[in-house]
Amino acid sequence: MTDNKFKEYIETLKEKINYHNYHYYALNKSVISDYEYDKLFAELKSLEESNPELITDDSPTQRVGESPLDDFKQVEHKNILLSLGNVFDRDQLTNWYKKTAEALNTKEFDVICELKYDGLAVALTYLEGLLDTGATRGNGVIGEDVTHNVRTVKSVPLNLFEKPSVLEVRGEIYMPISKFEKLNFERVAGGIEPFSNPRNTAAGSLRQLDSKIASERELDIFVYGIGYVEGIDPIGTQWEQFQYLKQLGFKINPHNKLVGDLDSIIEYCEYWSEEKNKLDYDCDGVVLKVNELGMQNLLGNISREPKWATAFKFPSRKSKTKLIDIGINVGRTGSLNPYAVLNPVDVNGVIVKRATLHNQDYINDKDLRIGDQVIIERAGDVIPKVLNSVFEERDGSEIQFKFPTICPSCSYEVIRIEGESTVTCLNVSCPARLERSIEHFVSKVAMDIQGMGPKIVRTLIENELISKLPDIFQLKIDELSSLNGMGQKRAENLINAIDESKTRPFSKFLVALGIPYLGAESAIILAEHFVDMENLLNATYDRLLNLPSIGDKIAQSIIDYFDNPSNLNMVKSLNGFGVGRVNEFSKVEEGPFTGVNFVITGKFTNFTRTEAVEYIKERGGSVSNRVIEKTDYLLCGEDPGSKLKDAQSKEVKIIGEMEFKEMIQTDHDNT
Repeated sequence: MTDNKFKEYIETLKEKINYHNYHYYALNKSVISDYEYDKLFAELKSLEESNPELITDDSPTQRVGESPLDDFKQVEHKNILLSLGNVFDRDQLTNWYKKTAEALNTKEFDVICELKYDGLAVALTYLEGLLDTGATRGNGVIGEDVTHNVRTVKSVPLNLFEKPSVLEVRGEIYMPISKFEKLNFERVAGGIEPFSNPRNTAAGSLRQLDSKIASERELDIFVYGIGYVEGIDPIGTQWEQFQYLKQLGFKINPHNKLVGDLDSIIEYCEYWSEEKNKLDYDCDGVVLKVNELGMQNLLGNISREPKWATAFKFPSRKSKTKLIDIGINVGRTGSLNPYAVLNPVDVNGVIVKRATLHNQDYINDKDLRIGDQVIIERAGDVIPKVLNSVFEERDGSEIQFKFPTICPSCSYEVIRIEGESTVTCLNVSCPARLERSIEHFVSKVAMDIQGMGPKIVRTLIENELISKLPDIFQLKIDELSSLNGMGQKRAENLINAIDESKTRPFSKFLVALGIPYLGAESAIILAEHFVDMENLLNATYDRLLNLPSIGDKIAQSIIDYFDNPSNLNMVKSLNGFGVGRVNEFSKVEEGPFTGVNFVITGKFTNFTRTEAVEYIKERGGSVSNRVIEKTDYLLCGEDPGSKLKDAQSKEVKIIGEMEFKEMIQTDHDNT
């Protein structure tokens, strides 16, 4: 066989396998037997192993990478991935339909009804028909590059049947319930903790650096739309998009339906509300989209939600039982978290014994009493919570719950900041929060004590070498070296790291204390202004409030923290060991960011928020906690908070991690 004929034969094998993959994974139809398919696959793999120069990225044999990645890169989406608004009953659905009809100046319009499956939203980009990038939704503007894991999903085509020059499709990667149950059965049999639910398992699988793990999870996908496209004739409707995407080889949900009036929408929603349990994936509602793309453009968006689409959420699953008691769990940050102790009850196949009660206000507002008959809901079929008491079934024996005024773990007085719903124990030596307090204190964003990770912290506490933060600075080499797995060298390295941490600046020490609401940005402002702890301890509430970016919540939290004698003694003890006494601010008179004000929100992959603040300060810039008209940039990471909406409403320029890195690199290259 000539070289050209050999190459053509390999390409033919790939086309055959891709054809059968599409029919099996996207259409759920087998054209040939598993045995015949395995023979084709084995032949291709054998030929490629003998001729590695002919292996291409789009080959069916190349779905799983050879080695794990070191880190996730970021991807900026060409068009924003929008979030959907929700309607919860027939009246709200009717209201959405009528408002949309009114905006379109019509009585009726075509709507696409799609089942709302619970997975992870992704954007897949194809160049000339070949899969180039798979990215998570992220914050809608910037996501993470998970191409290596997306390639392992067998219903994701690596090579399209037709070749548009550029195509970005949006879809939802999920774990079928049958695969989830099989995976958990195997984990339990192997003595491993089972996963909590299919959605979190799918999301966690896609965020593995090693694609071999994702490939073992048997994930699936439904594609639901086009985000961006070049090189094809215009498409006029959502329904035509589905037909085109099927034609290219994508898996489209077979239950999608095109309807023409409100009654048909309601009928579809009510049907699937009853039939959803027959599906092999978690389904919590129906997505409704105006079919005509021209109408979608006319309706536009509100903030990050399209006016041309909404999600009808199915009623959650509920049961009635008795509230036996209300317990308090002290969280690792000191928050007092109430929970309901229940008579065991079956909620859609799951036995529920406990449920969240959120906070003190939740209990008071709903007038929940010990002994009440209560209604339990599994929100999203995952987290149980108490919805309400059945007042008419009270017999007078019920007991009103009094929220504790002292911490049940350490007996110190707890505080509740005005305007906040959380009751907090501020005692950092509280046994219930000790482990988390130490982990935070030694972390990179704080004192950065290298070699003192969570496992070491737990060992030190269990061996009673640490019972409060200052104990860290009294550890001795001989104590550490005798611990299991430590040894002389590791003990010496840890003691050196502890000593070296005393050089950390005052701002890092403030972050390390874990004062509620005090982040890196505010800590730097405090350190610049007060210079040392003595000055800060003498600061009044009003003086704190006058500082830039220190709002009333942070100011009150600082006052409350140092009003606690235990915290005050602990800080003075740490200062006595030489910790938190360094202040190394050298004011940058002029730099590339001089006069530029940043606000930071979200999580970042390549640096921490503290490092971002330091990058900005080193270049003469300033960082604030609030978005105002004078803010120049919002540095936006994944899972942003309300600052993103504030920036959009005030038309502040929003930059992502990659753009910020380029700004820093440009400055570095010019120096």
